[in-house]
Amino acid sequence: MGQITPFLWFDTEAEEAAKFYVSVFPNSKISGVTHYPPGVPPHAPRDGQVMTVEFELDGNQFVALNGGPEPKFNHAVSFTVPCRTQQEIDHYWSSLAGNGGQELACGWLTDRYGLAWQIVPDFVAEIPRSEAAMKVMMTMTKFDIAALRQALGK
Repeated sequence: MGQITPFLWFDTEAEEAAKFYVSVFPNSKISGVTHYPPGVPPHAPRDGQVMTVEFELDGNQFVALNGGPEPKFNHAVSFTVPCRTQQEIDHYWSSLAGNGGQELACGWLTDRYGLAWQIVPDFVAEIPRSEAAMKVMMTMTKFDIAALRQALGK
């Protein structure tokens, strides 16, 4: 079986979003761009415009499509970014939530395109095993690794 590749639906911002994501994550690149062919209904109004953008974020393949204004992203699907350090959390948090994104609770945010992300410490799976760590986590918007480690007794 081949790799599972997320396919992200945008209105007209696929290339802009791909360039943005590639700028945020290390070891990332845009690997291909296709355009709408001329005169193909129902896409004729998009003749020659970018149709898809293939890109890679730190080794993970994605495809972005300029498919129209509907459907919109929602929180039913999110991407988790495990971070080893507070510096990594701070970087991804400010990069993805900035410029029109929205900070949510417990490490969740949406970026300016409406895509949901979870910016979490790489030990996040340990937190539910500790009532103290869960209580601390539930008070946070952006995760504080030092406070979570203290609650875990690490």
